Amino acid sequence: MTQPKTDKAVILARGLGTRMRRRDAETTLDDRRTAAADVGIKALIPIDRPFLDYVLSALADAGFRRVCLVIGPEHDAIRNYYTQDVQTRRISIDFAVQQEPKGTADAVLAAEEFAGEDSFVTINSDNYYPVEALRRLHTGTGCAAALFEMESMIAESNIPEERLRQFAVGEIDGDGRMRRVIEKPDEATLAAMPRPLWLSMNCWRFSPTIFDASRAIEPSPRGEFEITDAVQHTIDTLGEPFQAITVRAPVLDMTSRKDIAAVAGRLAGVKVSL
Repeated sequence: MTQPKTDKAVILARGLGTRMRRRDAETTLDDRRTAAADVGIKALIPIDRPFLDYVLSALADAGFRRVCLVIGPEHDAIRNYYTQDVQTRRISIDFAVQQEPKGTADAVLAAEEFAGEDSFVTINSDNYYPVEALRRLHTGTGCAAALFEMESMIAESNIPEERLRQFAVGEIDGDGRMRRVIEKPDEATLAAMPRPLWLSMNCWRFSPTIFDASRAIEPSPRGEFEITDAVQHTIDTLGEPFQAITVRAPVLDMTSRKDIAAVAGRLAGVKVSL
């Protein structure tokens, strides 16, 4: 069943920030950024404002009005910042707790009560997505995957090409639907795929069907419940198609300390309005 367009977004902010906590001899941070990096809370890395403020502002620019942050039970700093230190005018912020870091599909399940019977968009807390992509997810209906052109990402993102070539790739059929997600494709697989290549950056529009799929899948080889496995189960077993929303614009990534200066430079002058 086609779901109406949504104004709900779920942001996955449960990560442990292991790579962000790791010291880098080649990267020098000021005291504020060092303090945030040391505890691994990427969402609160200061640009002019915390990084997550920019993500939330982009969602509001795209038309979303209700946001759920999926956090861990230890993430009091995020909860306190958005309940005590910030007043929002354009969006409301709810919280869902993922008790253990058991993977992205498990994190999405934590937001089931927030989503209810509505469609919703899901994104990462450590990526800044172009408003264009978010707006197209907001105005459409049904399940969808925003897929980002490899060449645009190489040219304009802060993510090195060698790392981008390890990202999941969406395979699109002749009807503009994503047929499957290929995780960590090898060079032979990439070479055989038609151009352009379309990268999955964990930017989705889901129907409530995703919750059934997330409960049905088995853990991946690394022991986590992966949202890409739940998406593939939704397509293959539950029969719900995913529209491929193709975007030629970059996603910024805030994974490690060496990303901070590059992302801050790209976001300099971006107005934040929550």
